[in-house]
Amino acid sequence: MDIKEELKGKKIAVGLSGGVDSSVAALLLARAGYDVFALFMQNWHDVTGTLHGECEWEEDRKVAEMVARKIGIPFEFIDLSDTYRHRVVDYMFSEYSKGRTPNPDVLCNSEIKFDAFLKAARDLGADYVATGHYCRKDVT
Repeated sequence: MDIKEELKGKKIAVGLSGGVDSSVAALLLARAGYDVFALFMQNWHDVTGTLHGECEWEEDRKVAEMVARKIGIPFEFIDLSDTYRHRVVDYMFSEYSKGRTPNPDVLCNSEIKFDAFLKAARDLGADYVATGHYCRKDVT
């Protein structure tokens, strides 16, 4: 089956950070005529103990909203910060306390971007998810 036929009438959530890769993915899908909406995820909001300007998710959200508006697609926001804290940050600190050096990026991808984010997109009516990441994951 042709990919255009498979996606006909289906809704696609684009994980839009406002960066170049996800913005181009959203633009190309919208220009191709797909039913696309932008989905921005917040992974952190606790600025306790951070340096000034270290966690500027609000500015990132504004940029992503502007990109979605310019492309002409709806914009949705999800807060995954509690999930991120429980699945990634708590694990990272646990591993450090045991004298090990964890790689939180691996967990962020598997637990947040390609699990919690995917579930949130589906809850918002998405049949498919597109991102600016270079990953393929089939979910049945």
